[in-house]
Formats: sequence, structure tokens, C-alpha cells
Amino acid sequence: MKKVYLDNAATTKVDPEVFSVMKPFFADKFGNASEPHAWGQAARQAVDQAREQVASALGADPQEIIFTSCATESINLAHKGLVEALGKPEAHLITTATEHKAVLETCSHLEKTNQAKVTLLPVDQDGLLKLEDLKKAIRPETVLVSVMFVNNEVGTTQPIKEIGLMIKKINQSRDQVKKIYFHVDATQAIQYLPLNVSQLEIDLLSLTGHKIYAPKGIGVLYIRKGTPLVRQQDGGGQEYRLRAGTENIPYIAGLGQAIKQVTQNQTQVAQKVEQLRQKLIKGVLKIKGVKLIGHPTQRAPHIATFIVKGAEGEAMLLLLSDLGVAASTGSACTSGVLGPSHVLSAMGVPKNEAHGSLRFSLGKDNTSEEIDYVLKSLPKVINKLRAMAPKGV
Repeated sequence: MKKVYLDNAATTKVDPEVFSVMKPFFADKFGNASEPHAWGQAARQAVDQAREQVASALGADPQEIIFTSCATESINLAHKGLVEALGKPEAHLITTATEHKAVLETCSHLEKTNQAKVTLLPVDQDGLLKLEDLKKAIRPETVLVSVMFVNNEVGTTQPIKEIGLMIKKINQSRDQVKKIYFHVDATQAIQYLPLNVSQLEIDLLSLTGHKIYAPKGIGVLYIRKGTPLVRQQDGGGQEYRLRAGTENIPYIAGLGQAIKQVTQNQTQVAQKVEQLRQKLIKGVLKIKGVKLIGHPTQRAPHIATFIVKGAEGEAMLLLLSDLGVAASTGSACTSGVLGPSHVLSAMGVPKNEAHGSLRFSLGKDNTSEEIDYVLKSLPKVINKLRAMAPKGV
């Protein structure tokens, strides 16, 4: 049976070159980077090199790069660390209703603990934020705007550069003590979209390794120089005293190699993946009762999400898996939660339709032949489920 993995937005396999870079640090170069001896300094050199590789990809300074365990930790550190550092009881945060749960739950925590007030901005039917809504939501007490670059469920891209420039303009008319900071969740963007933090006017940026062919368990937080932050994990002085804990040297080295590879090959891979995604979209939309979700043009190259009438999402996943195809419904981080996706709900998708969502997310190793196989398999799955459904459903 053919095996086709189309769930790359949930996680990717570790690239062979990345794994090759990681391997020496498990057994041969196993030292603690905080130690002055040769073993420790070999580890320290690997951390420094990876930090430079990440900084180069983001157009940042290496000292602005902090390694964490994942994007979720990076988001928690950015939001909680900034609010705590500012120490303003009236602090106001703005984000969107379609953010990843890591942002929404962190903001909810800050609000429940009376550390900040939070405004959740709506999106349109394509998942796009309106700049006018953001501008109207900004108050004198606003300290942070947090917007994800690429939505992980539907692939819609937000106008990050325009948001950054808007915030910069507002800051120019404010006192420095009333500055608004701009955070971006770039987890789904780093592999396919240019991410120069200076050009985009970003102050804080989160990403993770396992979406770009590095292992699970390693992430990054970019912190622009001068951005106040209180660390959330106390202990030693690692990561410029902003994230205590012994560095995970193999994974840090792997992330550095992975981000180097994806940025070097970004244009070529993005074009290939987008062509395959368009072939997939064209073929899937030939099936009766199926529609594409997300912005028609402002979308990342690798994600295609559909609403399938008369077929339940989880059932489609199980039958596709039986045929060797991996896809998803909603996001992996919330797949254990009953109820429709919060993203689709925010986009105005009716509850009964949202349960029929199906997301395919492509990667650099997918082929045209694999797309052909999916387009041959999916109609069988949908027809089987529709035939099993009670009449009138």
C-alpha cells in the first residue's frame, strides 16, 4: 500500500542532513555548554553556530535569539515575560480569534490573573484580519499586539508588514514608556515566507523546529534589543539569563542546520509545494459538495483545507489512513477537543459544516504521483461515508 504523508503542518520528519549534524552531540561531543573544558566548549561552539544560523535567517543579531523547548514556550515567555516586565496593572493586549491555542490560552491566563486585559479581534470569512479593526482596538494602555503570520488550520496569511508599520507609526507619536510591542507566531511561516524582523518591524517572534525538519522539543524566541522581558523559568544563567536550564545541544544544532537549509532553498521549495497544492485543490474541488476554506490568494503554499458536505472529518481521516494517507481535521494541538475548530467558528463556518473539515499540508518531499494517489483515494472515502449517512443528512 502506498504511503502519503500530508500532515506537515502538524509535524515533519527529521531531515537526514539535520540528523547527521545532531548525532555527534549525543555521544562524542556530549559536554555541558556551561563548562570551560574542551567537551563543554565544543558544545558551546555548536550553540553559538546555531544561534548565528537562526539570526541570519531572521535578519537579527545572534544575541537576540533565545532557544526554548518549543513555540508554545516561546509564546508564553514573550507574552508573560513582557507583561511582567512592564508591570502595568492596566496593560492591554490585542490578538485575533484565530490564533493558535498557545497564544489564546496565554492571553486568557493573563486576563484571569488580572495581569492584563485582552481584545480578541474578529476575522472575515477567509480568516483575514482587518487593519481598521486593529487600529480601532488600540488604546493608550495597549502594550502588545500578537498576530500569527500563517494560520495553521487554513493557511491564510496576515498582513504582517502592514501591521508592523502601523504599530511603528503609532509608537512614533507615543512616549517610549507607552510603546506597543509586536509579537508574531511564525511557526508555519518560517519555511516558506521571507522573515526579516527589521523589515517587518517585529519585536518578538516565536517558531519551532519540528515544522521545519528538525526534531520536536526545540524552539526559538526572537527578542528585539531593548524589549523588556522577565524570564519565566528560573535557575541558571543560560540564554542570556532569559531561559534557565541546561541547553539541549543536539536539538539546538539540529534546529540551526534545519533553518539554514529551509531558508537557503525557500523559493525553490515554496514554488514546488505550491504547484502540488494547486493540483490538489483543483482535483479535490471536482468532488461534489466540497469547498476550499481560507483566503483564495493570501495563503501559505503548503496548506489546503476543505469543508466536505455529508462526511465527518474524523471518519475521513480514519478511512484515508487505512488507505495510507495522512491528513488532519482542525489542528493537531486541539484534535482531542470535542466541538468544532475555533478557527473555523471565528470564520463563520456553521458548526455542522465545520465537523466536515479536512486539512492537507504538504512538504518538500511530496510528489505529483502522491497527489494523484490522494485524488484517486479521497472520492472513494467521501462516497463511502455519504452512503453510510442517514438520509437527509
